[in-house]
Amino acid sequence: MQQQSNINPIKSISQLSRILGLPAPLHPLVSLVDYRNVPIEMFPRGQKVSLDFYKISFKPSFTGHIKYGQEYYDFEEGGLAFLKPKQIVFSPEETESYEGIALYFHPDFIRNYPLGKTINQYGFFSYDVTEALFLSAKEKEIIANLFTTIANELDNNIDNFSQDVLVSQIELLLNYSNRFYNRQFITRKAINHDIITSLDKLLNNYFEEENSLKDGLPSVKYICTELKLSQRYLSDMLRSLTGLNTQQYIQNAIIERAKEKLSTTNLSVSEIAYELGFEHPQSFSKLFKTKAKISPLEFRQSFN
Repeated sequence: MQQQSNINPIKSISQLSRILGLPAPLHPLVSLVDYRNVPIEMFPRGQKVSLDFYKISFKPSFTGHIKYGQEYYDFEEGGLAFLKPKQIVFSPEETESYEGIALYFHPDFIRNYPLGKTINQYGFFSYDVTEALFLSAKEKEIIANLFTTIANELDNNIDNFSQDVLVSQIELLLNYSNRFYNRQFITRKAINHDIITSLDKLLNNYFEEENSLKDGLPSVKYICTELKLSQRYLSDMLRSLTGLNTQQYIQNAIIERAKEKLSTTNLSVSEIAYELGFEHPQSFSKLFKTKAKISPLEFRQSFN
């Protein structure tokens, strides 16, 4: 007998409204929920939930820690968190976690607009909730005004322009979020420096312990699992600070390791390739030449 899934799928925004004890949304594909209007007994608690639509949560003034699954997020300064469709999350046990406002919109709402094709470029929809966006007081004011504008538009009678206006406002909200995330990567230097230091140490240990001989080249998935970060968040953070995504950063570390071996050992190019985790020496030579602009042998000869 097949085991029944314990995931609670929410297929539509109308279904979500019924679950929260709210009136049916004025538009079936987009809704703004102010959790102050949700009866406390209606909050789903401790459930594994999957939404078929996007969610943007805005907590303007919450003080304390909110638990998401096994992790906590500090919303003391207020912030934004993003979910994409089919992302599985745990609804929190505490009713305080539902403070704030949430914008829900279905992929069909933006499908026939340019945003429908470009929304995957907003990487923060793939971040973990523990990687949410912290907002300064000025940024909070901008976001609050945008949510108010969206709320006012949803309260108007639907006409031929409603969807155009709402989609443009959602896109503006996403573009501001992009800007504020980039600011966060830059201003949270101490935390990000610690992440990069941990990344460098992780890569160094990977080669020192000869994991590459057993497991091959270090993968982005392995790195992110060890650092407890989502792949998209780490890649975006590294790109903002170093100009390199995670894969490129790993490749640079591999080439630096290769240069060290080429200049300080008598190992052949093939032996170095295998020690670094390459299945084929040709793949190593090709990557080395792409990154260093000369072949491994030419690099070695430059030391003689």
